[in-house]
Amino acid sequence: MTESIQSGFNRAQRLLLTMAAFVVVIAGLRAAQELLVPFLLSLFIAIIVTPLLNWLRTKGIPTSAAILIILLIIITFGFLIAVMVGTSLTDFSSSLPHYQEGLREKTAELLSFFEARGLKIVDQTFMELIDPGAAMRLTSILLTGMGNLVGDTFLILLVVVFMLLEAATFSTKLDKTLLSNSSKVERFSSFIESIKRYMVIKTYTSMATGTLASIWLTIWGVDYALLWGLFAFMFNYIPNIGSIIAAIPPVLLALVLLGPWTALAVALGYLVLNLSIGSFLEPRLMGKGLGLSTLIVFLSLLFWGWVLGPVGMILSVPLTMSMKIGLASFDETQWLSTMLGGASQAKK
Repeated sequence: MTESIQSGFNRAQRLLLTMAAFVVVIAGLRAAQELLVPFLLSLFIAIIVTPLLNWLRTKGIPTSAAILIILLIIITFGFLIAVMVGTSLTDFSSSLPHYQEGLREKTAELLSFFEARGLKIVDQTFMELIDPGAAMRLTSILLTGMGNLVGDTFLILLVVVFMLLEAATFSTKLDKTLLSNSSKVERFSSFIESIKRYMVIKTYTSMATGTLASIWLTIWGVDYALLWGLFAFMFNYIPNIGSIIAAIPPVLLALVLLGPWTALAVALGYLVLNLSIGSFLEPRLMGKGLGLSTLIVFLSLLFWGWVLGPVGMILSVPLTMSMKIGLASFDETQWLSTMLGGASQAKK
């Protein structure tokens, strides 16, 4: 009995120590936010372009030349985005008060419509509490947070270059380090490949989502279509609720400037995109067992947004997805991976 009590006491100690270590790590992440965010962006960019690096090397192109080609592609792509979206972001931020006032007027008209038919829904005090312009302000904060990373462009690109150089010899180093334990090599390699596959597929589907959203908004004449396409691209990394968040600003903008029918058409377009790409195409490309539960997605959005700021919200699911894949790669932690998974994984 004494041994049982002692064993329980030791487990309690280990639990407290683990919780304390977790709190210290999170505090460190928040304190190192300015350094950590560019590093994480560099890491995810490196993961996304690694397949292109490997393909160029199979064509006989030296590693240094292949990295230079990839660097030029990234710079060109970033320059085009900055040219197309930079002015739109500035104009949107300056016009934000006008859009907020327009939203309040539309909300007041809707309330008057119901009151004329004997349905008094809210009073003026509650109208001030719900603040219909809050979504627009949140959008401006998120986009400005991403725009602030422009000053770190050189640092991000430099880290990407070194990561790609390291990736070329990483597998050899791993084999030499874990030469006596082939099972660890296989597990770690599987972990890296799963993350790489997830990020590459998610990036391709996000690019498709952003492009189609921009085209749809251009057809209906919604202002800043390219800006909202970039917004859809970024938030497509957040499954389940990302498409909803990305749809709110253009739908509200269409409501203010073009009327309710255009806003409805825009919302239907986003719904079709979410169903066709998010609910149909992505699960078939990624396979089963890689999904996160809706609750975990929402909590990760809040948690990483609190730790890393606006950029953390964009990276929330890739970070949590990396944790889930890592936990699934080891027998001792597979149960934690299952807890993070969605309903389809729980039925297995």
